[in-house]
Amino acid sequence: MDFTLDSDQTALTDAIDRIAAQYDAKPTEFHGFALAGTALENELAEGEYFDIAQIPEYGPLTAALAVERLARTAYAAETALSMLLRAQLPGEWPRPLAVVENGRPGRFVATAKTLIVIDGSKISLAQPAAGDVEAVESLFAYPMGRLIGQPQLTALSDADAATVRTWLRVALAAEASGLIQAAIDSTVEHLSVRKQFGRPLGSFQALRHRMAECAVLAGGVRHLTRKAAASGDAGDAALAALHAQDTATRLVYEMHQMLGAMGMTLEHPLHLWTYRLKALLSELGGRGGQAQAVAEHCFA
Repeated sequence: MDFTLDSDQTALTDAIDRIAAQYDAKPTEFHGFALAGTALENELAEGEYFDIAQIPEYGPLTAALAVERLARTAYAAETALSMLLRAQLPGEWPRPLAVVENGRPGRFVATAKTLIVIDGSKISLAQPAAGDVEAVESLFAYPMGRLIGQPQLTALSDADAATVRTWLRVALAAEASGLIQAAIDSTVEHLSVRKQFGRPLGSFQALRHRMAECAVLAGGVRHLTRKAAASGDAGDAALAALHAQDTATRLVYEMHQMLGAMGMTLEHPLHLWTYRLKALLSELGGRGGQAQAVAEHCFA
């Protein structure tokens, strides 16, 4: 599949990159877990970037590229569902969006205007009132919340629910792809400047081999995600989400181990990406759920 961008797509991704670059660095005075990207979301909304998947010149592939890039910032912003899923919902539903899966707390639930409520095989949509949701303290580097009320649910048909599941997987994979790359970049920077035995850590062959394997895995996630976004195929989406969650499981361990003691501190920004990856690992049924979907859609 050819992923070469045309001039319009290139101009848009360049604009996204300029916006994202303002939010790449962690503020020096911040030592918490969730760095909320409210200002980033506001800037994207003002520029109408959340609607790019619906514009024929751009489409879902360009939206996936935007989600990847925005996920690499230090700030957690609700971009993936708004850019990739909202256009697939039946009717008009306001952003930001969040997923409530089988009653568990979820990312951005406390501030969402539209909830995708997953209950087993059923999917419904809801617009919660202020008292229907509450914020939840969490170690995950996302603003977390849970549903405590009973908003009116709009049940989706089986066909619409299948479409939503497909694009939930594409959105998960696109966000994970950006987080994985940011974690790798942060680790490479550390290995380049940190010295042991008078040499940068990155000069040791064992670490270089491990980083090379991580880069290969990240590339696989990136290409599977772009293929799924371009095709909109349920099997492609399941494969992308499965590889993203499987790769993230390994890379979170690798990145923190390579940073040593610094990887266990809030001073270093690595956790702003790896702890967000941790939150993604259990979504949509986790790796088991994605493997089941691959079996159903690719090997029926």
